[in-house]
Amino acid sequence: MNSYNYTRYGSVEGELTLMKVSCLAATLFVATLIMGAAAPAWAAPAPADLDMAIGQDDAPITIIEYASLSCSHCAKFHEETLPMLQKKYIDTGKVRLIFREFPLERTAFWASIIARCAGEKRYFAFVNVFFKKQQSWYAAEDPFQSLLQIARLGGLSANAVKACTDDAALGDGILKTRLDGEQKHEVSSTPSFVIDGKTYRGALTMEQLEEIITPLLP
Repeated sequence: MNSYNYTRYGSVEGELTLMKVSCLAATLFVATLIMGAAAPAWAAPAPADLDMAIGQDDAPITIIEYASLSCSHCAKFHEETLPMLQKKYIDTGKVRLIFREFPLERTAFWASIIARCAGEKRYFAFVNVFFKKQQSWYAAEDPFQSLLQIARLGGLSANAVKACTDDAALGDGILKTRLDGEQKHEVSSTPSFVIDGKTYRGALTMEQLEEIITPLLP
């Protein structure tokens, strides 16, 4: 845990004020990211068998990404490479990206359930926040409570989250997605990408992606 120099800031009260400001800033950051996605006050959870995708359905190239929300390499891809891919290829109708959950452990499994619990329209907003805030919730003393706090900031009540975590069909469906990735595409680590029937492992850079997709473009 980081420690502060109380002498520098003058007093314990001053330090507590700084901590409150820091917490408030983090709260506003998460709430802004999630609530920025247009959504009704309540939305039904996105079914586990519904492919969550960005890009046009008729894009000539489809990239399937298998990722765990607790995976640091996945977070790196989403923060550094995906924005470039989206601007140059997804938003221009050349690529469609399908995001499939591949939880590596229980905490990532919970995060996947909560993201789907938010509904189809806010799913990627939650995914983005979970990646951006990954170090804080994943390393928390109680990761589930940390995830629950993010969910509340995004407009999900504790009862809504409980209903989703108790939903056997939703949880089993997410695990089936992982199993299908293992069996159909030989996915064994995250992130992994399936492009034109071939599986690529690791957080691909923009340069590596372009080497793969450029020959596939019409």
